[in-house]
Amino acid sequence: MKFLSSASLLLLGLAGFANCENGKKFDPEFTAVTCSSVIKLAHSSTGYRLHSHGVSYGSGSEQQSVTGYQDADDTNSLWTIHGALNTYCTRGTPIKCGSVIRLKHLNTGRWLHSHLYRSPLSNQQEVSAFDGSDTGDNWEVRCVDESDEYWVREKDVRLFHLDTSKYLTSSQHFQFRNPIPGQLEVAATDRTNEQTKWHTLEGIYFSDNTKTN
Repeated sequence: MKFLSSASLLLLGLAGFANCENGKKFDPEFTAVTCSSVIKLAHSSTGYRLHSHGVSYGSGSEQQSVTGYQDADDTNSLWTIHGALNTYCTRGTPIKCGSVIRLKHLNTGRWLHSHLYRSPLSNQQEVSAFDGSDTGDNWEVRCVDESDEYWVREKDVRLFHLDTSKYLTSSQHFQFRNPIPGQLEVAATDRTNEQTKWHTLEGIYFSDNTKTN
C-alpha cells in the first residue's frame, strides 16, 4: 500500500465510485469491509465524506480537525483500517460487527480520535486527528442491521467511541466558515439517530481472507 501514489489511490477510488453508481453487486470475497483496506466513510444523511487535512482547531485540543467534506474525489477523505490499540489485524480479515478498530488518516498519518473537549460549533464532543496513539483512538463498529455478522460495504454502521461512550456524528446544521468553508463539523454524541449512521463508499478493499484461502 505505501507504494501507491495519491493519484493512483484517487483513480482506484473513482473506479469504486463508478461501480457503486452502476449498482454493481460485490463479489463474495469483497462484500465485507476488511482490515488494511483504505476507505472513504460517508455520512449517510448528508453524503459528506469523513475528512481531515492540515488545519487545526482554533479552540479545544487544537489538534488536527476532522470534518465532513462533499467532494468525492479528494484523497484527504481516505482512511486505513487498523485493529484496536496494541492489537494486530491481519490484512484481509473481515471486520465483525462489534469489533474495535482504529482509522488512520492516509495523507497525514493521524488517528481518528475523541476526548473530553467540546466541539467548536455544536458544543458536543470534539473529534480530531491525533498524532499520538492511545485508547482515545478506539472505535467499536456497531452494525445497524442486527442480522449482519460482519461490517458490509455500503451498509450503515455506527462508530462508538469506547473511552467516552459516544457515537460519531455530523449534521448539515453545523458548517464551518473560513478557512474550511462549507465543511461540516464532525463530533461525538451520546444519542443514536440518523445523524450517527455512516457507510463505506470509494476505496481500495482487500479481499476477505476467509473466502480466498
